Amino acid sequence: MLILAGLGNPEGKYEKNRHNVGFMAVDALARKWSTAPWRTRFQGMACEGSVSTPDGPVKLLLLKPKTYYNESGRAVGEAMKFFKLQPADVIVFHDEIDMAPGRFRMKSGGGAAGNNGIRSVTSQIGDGFRRGRIGVGHPGHKDAVMHYVLGDFHKVDHQWLDPMLDAVADALPFAAVGDDERYQAEIMRLAPAPKADPRKREN
Repeated sequence: MLILAGLGNPEGKYEKNRHNVGFMAVDALARKWSTAPWRTRFQGMACEGSVSTPDGPVKLLLLKPKTYYNESGRAVGEAMKFFKLQPADVIVFHDEIDMAPGRFRMKSGGGAAGNNGIRSVTSQIGDGFRRGRIGVGHPGHKDAVMHYVLGDFHKVDHQWLDPMLDAVADALPFAAVGDDERYQAEIMRLAPAPKADPRKREN
């Protein structure tokens, strides 16, 4: 079994925020692979499904913590302990300000890099879980980060965001068999990131 958890905030006012792109990814995964309705479970909203792979079906638990972003680890930890899984059986999808919009990277282990949601998950289950990092870009100054991530995606962002969310779901069989490198490559093949404007200096 795999736990696919998204980071985000549960209230409706946060629904379209950049900080909620992890929830958006899990919603896309649920549309593609879920066979059960969402219900309140593990301090969050959860549903079960399965993904077809060459090695046979892999069961899924899709999870959106209701504990707010910075306390996400409580829900993830409870679900992992219930199913007696290991951290490597957990993929956490989250926004990444240190990557350009439309970039996607898989990573296992490592530090939180200032992400309080990742820090919370690490505090509950250790750092051996897998991260699906979704680039949302940086506002340019650290003082603007909070306002930026709690702001909604712009209409133009959906030109890359919607295809990426679909690709995160479509390519899942690679992640389900543990091939994170292939999963990452397939997402970027299906949903290439927008080319950076050469007139704009990278921060």
